[in-house]
Amino acid sequence: MAQAHTKIAAIDPVWDKITDEARQAVHDEPLIGGFVHACILHHKSIEKALSYRIAAKLASNEMSMVVVREIVEEAYAEAPELVTAARADLVAIYERDPACHRLLQPILYFKGYQAMQAYRVGHFLWTRGQYDLAYFVQMRVSEIFGVDIHPAARIGKGIMIDHAHSVVIGETAVIGDNVSMLHSVTLGGTGKEEEDRHPKIGDGVLIGAGAKVLGNITVGKCSRIAAGSVVLEDVPPCKTVAGIPARIVGEAGCEQPSIMMDHMLGPQNR
Repeated sequence: MAQAHTKIAAIDPVWDKITDEARQAVHDEPLIGGFVHACILHHKSIEKALSYRIAAKLASNEMSMVVVREIVEEAYAEAPELVTAARADLVAIYERDPACHRLLQPILYFKGYQAMQAYRVGHFLWTRGQYDLAYFVQMRVSEIFGVDIHPAARIGKGIMIDHAHSVVIGETAVIGDNVSMLHSVTLGGTGKEEEDRHPKIGDGVLIGAGAKVLGNITVGKCSRIAAGSVVLEDVPPCKTVAGIPARIVGEAGCEQPSIMMDHMLGPQNR
């Protein structure tokens, strides 16, 4: 696995494009040269760059950047799938977010992407039984990015959290692949029960800004949840729900809502 990973890194067109964009950014704005070199151009691979970026963000007086970086690098070395997911998340943002014009942007500037990669490291620690270290990562992600994801939550790849302010994802939540959500989304519980109590979000779901999905319910694949909705019941696949409480108002409107990123409720949804 390590040898195959090394070969991929040696012929990595994604990383090559990121470094090309970084050099162009420095050429266009020399004042950010030190920042871009530290985050991108000093590194030989995307995982090295991410380990530096995550450590720079999460380090504090309680835990140094050197220690955090060692933790992240160990996670990437032991679980290469974390890097695969990071790549999928990066491409998802580049393809779906009209404000993202370069692969470089999410790594340097987008807190939704940075928070998701830090969560992935915290989840890796949780699965290894390093609960307190995972809680530390959760705490710092919440403090720095305003994104509170329990490290036990299970999240697929190709995830975009746009703007990523005030996002909360609970302990027993499960999120599939290729899901998009906006700011102020909550995937929460409905009380003090301690068992499986959080939502299960299918592949390809689009969750609008401010939506609350509460309880151990299922949102079927390729569905849309309108902004500001409160979802308390299961949502069938390929439907659009809206309102408080949310009700089905029509079909999803397209095959891949999370990729199309169309939040408008047209005539087919009325």
